[in-house]
Amino acid sequence: QVQLVESGGGLVQAGGSLRLSCAASGRTVSIGAVGWFRQAPGKEREFVARITWSGSNTYYADSVKGRFAISRDNAKNTVYLQMNSLKPEDTAAYYCARSAGGAAYYSTLNYDYWGQGTQVTVSS
Repeated sequence: QVQLVESGGGLVQAGGSLRLSCAASGRTVSIGAVGWFRQAPGKEREFVARITWSGSNTYYADSVKGRFAISRDNAKNTVYLQMNSLKPEDTAAYYCARSAGGAAYYSTLNYDYWGQGTQVTVSS
């Protein structure tokens, strides 16, 4: 069993920055690749970023490329999402999830354990 807990969300003005954290506990030895997703009210959950276990490979949605950066500290069992140049359209609940494998890293179907989410609100 793996537990994921997100933190770091909040209210920020457009152009500002936030850093989200995803702390893993439980069977952390089984933590591999981790992804961040977000879900705005009335919309489907969408892929934001993914990082492999070693941190050597990262993937981003086009909408956040160049503004967001995913990283991890395996000694702390924590994955981070640094969000810069935030826009009102980035407003959503942000979730981290453990990859269950599969080539479609952008699909929620390829993730098995999820955190409870942290809210990010960007005001214009």
